[in-house]
Amino acid sequence: MIVGGGFTGLSAGLELRRVGIDVMIIEGAEPGWGASGRNSGLVIPTLTRPDPDDIVAKYGSSGERFVTLLRDSASHLFQTADGLGLAGQTEQNGWLQPAHTAGRMAIAERRYKQWAKWGAPVDLLDRDQVRNALGSAAWHGAFFNRSGGTVNPLALVRAMATAVTANGARIYVRTPALHYHRSAGNWIVTTPAGAIKARALLLATNAYTGELSPDLAPSIAKEIVPVVSWLTATAPLDEETRRTVIPSRTAMSDTRGDLYFARYDVRHRLITGGSLVSPFNRAERLKSLIAERLVRLWPQLKSVEIEFVWNGLIGITPDRFPRFHQLGPDAYAWAGCNGRAVALSVAVGRELARAIAGVPLTELAIPFSEPSPLHAHGLVRRLAPLALIGYRRRDAKELA
Repeated sequence: MIVGGGFTGLSAGLELRRVGIDVMIIEGAEPGWGASGRNSGLVIPTLTRPDPDDIVAKYGSSGERFVTLLRDSASHLFQTADGLGLAGQTEQNGWLQPAHTAGRMAIAERRYKQWAKWGAPVDLLDRDQVRNALGSAAWHGAFFNRSGGTVNPLALVRAMATAVTANGARIYVRTPALHYHRSAGNWIVTTPAGAIKARALLLATNAYTGELSPDLAPSIAKEIVPVVSWLTATAPLDEETRRTVIPSRTAMSDTRGDLYFARYDVRHRLITGGSLVSPFNRAERLKSLIAERLVRLWPQLKSVEIEFVWNGLIGITPDRFPRFHQLGPDAYAWAGCNGRAVALSVAVGRELARAIAGVPLTELAIPFSEPSPLHAHGLVRRLAPLALIGYRRRDAKELA
């Protein structure tokens, strides 16, 4: 049984059906309702941090396998999308992380050296190369991973849901899991409509683990801080403008804590977004913030209209590393996407399905740990938007 109809749950469902294991997915709303359908669509095969050397130093051989999984995660996502007939909703033009100050080039250089050592298709770009790729002189160089790119996330999750049911799995929508327990060698999940029994259990709820039921997995819900991520979409840009605004159509997100990011969708809209400290009138205030930012980066966008605003939750951990847990015999969970879950969650879903299928944990590309709830989690969550003030202050400082 899988709880959660997003990228992780559906990816696991596809893999389990491939090897002939019966699959039931229960989803509190609809597939893609959560973060899987409401994200930026950037396909990024790295974490925000840590980088490979630190991962291996902390987790040893399981860390090495995880680095390999992460390295290949974008390519796996695009292969999955192509197999579902979604080639028109994806662009594998790479992912660019430009340095917003000269000092931040140290981040790009470190990341390039470490990922190159692991065989990733990466490059280190100078300022002129970044200007040519993005059409802006706002950045000083960049780390570039050629396997990254963009996807229409809601289209992908819906295609995965269609495929998993076509392969014999069952998805029960508007069926939130309230809590779970183990009884007589099975896992029992309670829902408003009754209890469900299964041999194996996968909690694939990430940032929404405590949102529909605080009793589902409180120790996991309290080890992440759910933060609202705001996204916007401009009106479609004409061909002439697109020649000068990210002409490479490369996915980009820079080195700021208050992240600058952007991509094109299939209709040539510019998808970007941002964060706000105050909770009041956020949608309208965000439109003004993003319009000003776009003009600062690309003055030719001074008349662009922002047509859509939406948001979703991302799960933040203190060290920006995701959390993977074995809940008991044949039961697993993960949470803590830290804004990098599009590629990672599809790869993790497949890997956790291998665990359910009987692959020894010592062979998995997953560094498991025990849940570690944050102290005063409720207070930390309420104060989390204020962290944006600190991010902006650090972003304004040069690094030596």
